Amino acid sequence: MVAGLDELITRLDAAVASGDPETITIQVKRDLEDLLGRAALGLPDHFRAARPDCYARRLLHQDPQGRYTAVVMTWGPGQATPVHDHGGLWCVEGVVEGEMSVTQYDVAPDDDGRFRATPLGTIAAGVGSAGRLIPPTDYHVLGNGRADRASVTLHIYGGSLDNCKVFVADGDGRYREVVKALSYHE
Repeated sequence: MVAGLDELITRLDAAVASGDPETITIQVKRDLEDLLGRAALGLPDHFRAARPDCYARRLLHQDPQGRYTAVVMTWGPGQATPVHDHGGLWCVEGVVEGEMSVTQYDVAPDDDGRFRATPLGTIAAGVGSAGRLIPPTDYHVLGNGRADRASVTLHIYGGSLDNCKVFVADGDGRYREVVKALSYHE
């Protein structure tokens, strides 16, 4: 049993009813800031356990109609993503525990099939803060902003995020695109 999950689902169901990604993400961002800011979502310990090899990705709730998925991610100290997108889905991400570093990127193709990834700015996101992303401007890097303990985030996707594009540095300032299949831990 997850305390506050019923309230989260009720709010998400209402938010996605409009069908418009802009409207949806604005409302979901407000809802996450409220719920996480007042610690209304009580996650069981297994959702907060970090993995030593990579950040953990755990399914919290999948809408039976396929309109959204709620995923909890747990980040050990120093764990981060590469530059990535969200598989064509809108996304709202909020901090449940700890602190996250979020760097937005502009990703543009070069003529040879590789890419330029230019950082646009970095923010430190604390408990109760949330951000929203709508393709095609959804490229970023997330990382645990704490060196001494795990951080936990909640991600709401506009569907089931089964794969995404990651951009791997080639060492010459450019990147190659790799499609990464995503799965859940535990």
